[in-house]
This record gives sequence, C-alpha cells and structure tokens, in this order.
Amino acid sequence: MSHNLRTIVIAVALLVGGVMGEAQQAKKIPVIGILDSGSASSSSYRLEAFRQGLRELGYIEGQNIAFEYRFAVGKQARFPELAAALVRLNVDVLIAAGGNSTTRALKQATQTIPIVMTSGSDAVDGGLVASLAQPGGNVTGLTGLYDDLSGKRLELLKETIPKLSRVGVLWQGGGNQWRAVQTVARELHLQVHSMEIRDVKDFEPLFKEAAKTRIGAVYVTSGTLFSANQNIIADLAIRHRLPGMFTTQRYVELGGLMYYGPNSSDMYRRAATFVDKILKGRTPAELPIEQPMKFEFVVNLKTAKQIVFTIPPNVLVRATRVIK
Repeated sequence: MSHNLRTIVIAVALLVGGVMGEAQQAKKIPVIGILDSGSASSSSYRLEAFRQGLRELGYIEGQNIAFEYRFAVGKQARFPELAAALVRLNVDVLIAAGGNSTTRALKQATQTIPIVMTSGSDAVDGGLVASLAQPGGNVTGLTGLYDDLSGKRLELLKETIPKLSRVGVLWQGGGNQWRAVQTVARELHLQVHSMEIRDVKDFEPLFKEAAKTRIGAVYVTSGTLFSANQNIIADLAIRHRLPGMFTTQRYVELGGLMYYGPNSSDMYRRAATFVDKILKGRTPAELPIEQPMKFEFVVNLKTAKQIVFTIPPNVLVRATRVIK
C-alpha cells in the first residue's frame, strides 16, 4: 500500500470512527434514578403516575428514557446506602419518592446531580432548599404540605365524629407531624394519644391498645414505615373498627375511611415536568418549588359500613370522591 493510500485509509477510518462516536453519544439515553421509601408493589401507583407524566411529555422507556429503582421497603436506615448506589451509577436526575427523608439522603450523597422532590413537608425549614421561589443548590420539585394540612384533617375528623374527644395519632421518627397534630388538637379541644411506631411489628399492638382505651378515631401521619405497609394499616383500622383519617388517598383505596390532601398521583405526574425541564438544560436552583394544586376529600362508604359507622350528610356532600 502506498504512503498516500495509507494516509487516506487512516483518515477515512478516523472520520468514520468520529462519526460513529458522535452517533453513539447522541443516542445516550438519560437515566432517572428513583429512591423510594416503599416497595415496588406499594409504590406502583405513584411510580406509574410519574412514568405516565413522562410519556405525556414524549418520553418512552427504553427509547429515550431509562430508570434505575432502589426501594427501601420502609427501612429508613437503608436510605444512605441506596442513595449512594444511585449516585455511583451517575444517573442524570434523581427522584426522591417518599418525603423529606429520601430527599435528604440523596442530597447528602450528591451536590451535583439534580434531585426532584415529589412530596414532603416544609423543604425550607428542613434545610433542603434556600427558599421555595429560589431553591438554590441541586434540589427542586414539589412539597406536600403534610404538616400544614394536619389542622384541616383533624377538623374534618371532628366534623365526621361530633362527639370525638380522643384521637390516636400514628407517627414515626422526627416528630414534626406529631408536634403539629398536638398543636391543632389543643385548638379543637381534642386529647391525643401517641401511637409511635418504631418497627413494623408495632402496628398490631398499637391498634389493639387504641381500641381497648376507647380511642374514638385514628389519624395516620406519613412515615417511611407507613408507605410500605399501607395495606396492613388500613386493615388494622377496619379490624378494630376505628374511623381513620389518612395522609394519602391510597389508604382509602385499600380500605381506610377518609383522606384529605393533595392528589398524590397528580403530584407525581407533575414531577415529570421538572425532569423534562432539567433534561432540557434547566437547573434545579432556578426552578421554584411547587405546592399542591389539586386537593381531594375521599371517603370510603364500603369501609364505613364494615365498621358500622355513618358519615354525616353534611360531611359526605363535600367529598370529591366516594368509594362504594
């Protein structure tokens, strides 16, 4: 082979290699890492809402988007290792599915990969963002106003049970929601009975004790152990004939009595819009935190019948959804 021909062959090979390299780079599919406090089954409804939101924006799994899931199955102690595992994969965006604790674990694992919150309480007081309007850092997304809604939920519970004097509060860890409920309960002249959960095996004895001590109703706050065991909690409330107010509508679909708050499926669909903006070049620091836009009051009349309980007409008429 002549020197000139060899030079041409090498040049063509380099050109083809460069074009192929660019093509491969162009075909790189963005990967979304999801840290979920629950299990694959308990979180399926909200994750499907998130994927649906992405589909509506033109993302098709396996073609132009991919997912990496890590489920804590209610074990908060696993958050750091699962968050670190996702960060090591160098995903493009991280999703915190399960409140402030999942967001905090991800933020501690990386200060560079964008993080999208899907729920949680006050992200500012929690030190996750600088402000709702200008988050700063690498965290943005949605807040669920869990603490702020305690008052409205207890008010509805009191209206539903006018003679209610004692309410059992199922809560876990940190204590922010427990303190918020105590404050509101005093204003409503309600006594609160602490039902603090530390392990999944605590659920049954706590409900048994609540029934024995003549608790008039239960208020179930949010927590990592709760999201993975919603069916157990809803079933225990029915078994012990305890009217309950819950923090996600999923409980009511599983047999809980009542839910008031944001439409969580809608919030997960909206989380997809944050991912879309980030993948198109926006940074979390410039994307304001969004608060809930849709609120629901869901009542399960089938459960009311099972526990021999009547929902007053003036309360039932305000329900946005009734399960019969």
